[in-house]
Amino acid sequence: MNKLLVISLSLFFCVPALAQDSLKLSRQFTLPEIVAIAKGQSPQALLADTRRQNFFWQYRTFLSDYRPEVYLSGTLPGYLRTNDAIRQPDGSYEFRRVNQNLAQLNLGVRQQLGFSGGEIFVQSELQRFDNFENEVTTYSGNPAVIGLNQPLFGFNELKWAKEVEPLRYDVSKKSYVADMEQIAVEVTGLYFDVLLQQINLEMAEKNRANNDTIYQISEGRYNLGKIGENDLLQVEYNVMTSRQDVAQARLDLETSTLRLRSFLGLNDNEPVTLAVPGNIPDFEVEESTALSEALQNHPNPVDYVRQIKEAEREVARAKGNSGLQANLYATYGLTNRGDAFSDIYYRPENQQRINIQFDIPIVNWGRQKARVKTAEADYNFTQYSVDQDRINFEQQVYTQVKTFKMLRDQVEITRVADDIANRRFEITKQRYLIGKISNTDLSIALQEKDQARRQYLQSLRDFWTDYYTLRSLTLYDFEKDQTLLTPETMEGYK
Repeated sequence: MNKLLVISLSLFFCVPALAQDSLKLSRQFTLPEIVAIAKGQSPQALLADTRRQNFFWQYRTFLSDYRPEVYLSGTLPGYLRTNDAIRQPDGSYEFRRVNQNLAQLNLGVRQQLGFSGGEIFVQSELQRFDNFENEVTTYSGNPAVIGLNQPLFGFNELKWAKEVEPLRYDVSKKSYVADMEQIAVEVTGLYFDVLLQQINLEMAEKNRANNDTIYQISEGRYNLGKIGENDLLQVEYNVMTSRQDVAQARLDLETSTLRLRSFLGLNDNEPVTLAVPGNIPDFEVEESTALSEALQNHPNPVDYVRQIKEAEREVARAKGNSGLQANLYATYGLTNRGDAFSDIYYRPENQQRINIQFDIPIVNWGRQKARVKTAEADYNFTQYSVDQDRINFEQQVYTQVKTFKMLRDQVEITRVADDIANRRFEITKQRYLIGKISNTDLSIALQEKDQARRQYLQSLRDFWTDYYTLRSLTLYDFEKDQTLLTPETMEGYK
């Protein structure tokens, strides 16, 4: 009996160690390492970076609208050979052969005017006409022309773009940093999914070894007549259940690991094991500081301003397009023609052109008024929605800070409870081995030990999820006491 007890105790302590050694063969990752991998190479991180690039080039396109543009346009050649109907002086038509070329070339510079929505340009024009039927060539051109194309009384798209696009770009830069922190939140959940299944497997392996040992001891006691057959069958049932738990735990661990690897974008088959986070960060967060940083750093407050500006723009657009529509086109320059190219630049004549096109709605059955009222109603709705969203955002920050403080205490409570449950189980186990307590008492202690361990892991999960959520809301690192909007995270592309 003493020999059986020694063998049982050896199995009790050695089998779990062998199971843990098999897990140590793979590389062990910490939570910060997994978060860094997710931010660096996960598909979500690449998607966030692509969105940032897209907004960057949209902003560069907006800036280019306010810079001069040099252009070259024309038709080379403009050859035509056909029979065409030519109207005669008496009003009749005569079909004549046409064999000619009309080529033109324009070189100029144009600049959009943001304050007025118009465009000013300077250009030089050249035309050449070749009549191959009678072998005649003539030239015409405007050596220098300055002009203005200016909408009157209408909506100024450029002016409003100058107010909206910088806000949109600022939102995109801050959103990229917020997206990175949201990736940290998501991968933290996946991290603890794997970690929980990893711990479940370790506990299942240990519980299986414990049940095997208990069964061997119970079988010896049954043979000595110290326990009944019903007690032995209960222990044997526990052995079978523990083996099933090990198989299920392995499957759950493999499934959760695949989800984590997929999120991280890992394509190799290297085993992954995760470390239980140790000490939690020791810093305090004040509600006022968190709210101040959130309003300054997070993209939402800037986006609220953008939404209001865009709603104001649509009201201005509806009003600008509701009445008189007019456009001024004016040019002043030099013009000439001749049989040779040089004739165009010899003593050219003055050239002026001015016209105003207008469109005045007489009867439209209230269409324009309805469009203005619709835009104004949308503006009011946007303002109400933004006001509510701003309140909700501030409340979310306050709630997150209070939850963070509570979860810090919860981690310490569950850590102590886990330690107590482990020590209680060890005492209960020793008492069972010497026959002082029943199998039922040992099973209860085992269940409480496992439950305390899972509660501790859940409190760690809640804390770290809340930690990264707080960072994503404030874009502030309270541990290092610095903003996350660094030059590296806010830089654009070249």
